[in-house]
Amino acid sequence: MTNLEKYDQLFIKDLRVKKEDLEDLKYRGIRTWDSMGHMDLVTDLEETFDIHFTTADVMNFSSYEKGKEVLKKYGVII
Repeated sequence: MTNLEKYDQLFIKDLRVKKEDLEDLKYRGIRTWDSMGHMDLVTDLEETFDIHFTTADVMNFSSYEKGKEVLKKYGVII
């Protein structure tokens, strides 16, 4: 499975969205991406990619697309 496939699957599982809705997703833009959904997603991303986000990066992870940029800082290329 590619990093993009892993990334997408975590969003689909944790936020209960469809693949075709991923590109436009923004934090608090849907009911399931609230603070609890955000922490579930962050935790799963850290476990999946064996990284640990800084608090600033958790806060900056504000959309599906922004998340790719944040992960890149940790050497995870999506």
